Amino acid sequence: MESSVSPERAKMILEMLTSGGAMSDINTPLALRLIPLSMELGDIELAEKLLDHAANVAENEVESGWTKFETLKHIDAGVDTFYQLAVESEQMSEGQRLAAAVLHHVSLLQIASDDLEDAKVSASRALRIREDNEDTVGIVYGIAVLEAIAKKQQDVDTAIALGTRRVEILMRDNDEDGQVEAMSDLAHSQATVGHFDSARDLYTESLEIAKRLENLSGQLVAYWGLADLCEINEDYESAMLHLSDCLHAFLEQNLPAPSQVRIRINALADIQDNPAKDNK
Repeated sequence: MESSVSPERAKMILEMLTSGGAMSDINTPLALRLIPLSMELGDIELAEKLLDHAANVAENEVESGWTKFETLKHIDAGVDTFYQLAVESEQMSEGQRLAAAVLHHVSLLQIASDDLEDAKVSASRALRIREDNEDTVGIVYGIAVLEAIAKKQQDVDTAIALGTRRVEILMRDNDEDGQVEAMSDLAHSQATVGHFDSARDLYTESLEIAKRLENLSGQLVAYWGLADLCEINEDYESAMLHLSDCLHAFLEQNLPAPSQVRIRINALADIQDNPAKDNK
């Protein structure tokens, strides 16, 4: 089920942990975990205080490194600065996980700048470190980034190979939350090269898991993908049914569906009513 702590509850927890002299009892790992929460709540001042506190109470070079990493993200540092931290981290005892996290972040920055070849190098380096440390969660994240890069480079065969490996790891570890996204990603790649039956099976399985978990975002992606496959076959009625089911999934949880779903349903209805407008 998609669930999160309400903003009010999160704010109360944060205040309980940081108000008065309570912050003195917070160690570096906890301080760093609280920073994203404070940022989400819009409390930039508290986030900065937590960063300073994390730096002051760090017990070793690795904790200092994680704090520096968070600080660099906070100030939107450049790729070269992050790379330097990655190099320093690899030289630390027990610094491999930090180095991999920094390189992973670098690859995301490079993707955003459309530096795909450099991003591939950074992501591959991060993945190798995570494989050496048998960091399964990190390995899945790393594969997902390389899969995304392959898609952007239109290297669909590589994207499918990486996506398949990602799904297999998640299934082996019974990580259903991860399977929802990974299966839809792989389904998209399969559809791109015309493997429509495989794509349909993957979207359907992703959808079933997403329904079980009450994962609305996962259901949205799967329903949308299934509608795409129906449109490719000019089966507009089935496409509309998938999108209508998507609308109902949101209504059942008393949430508004994305406007794009209704827009697409109306467009499909228009095609059915006026087939001459369909250029397919």
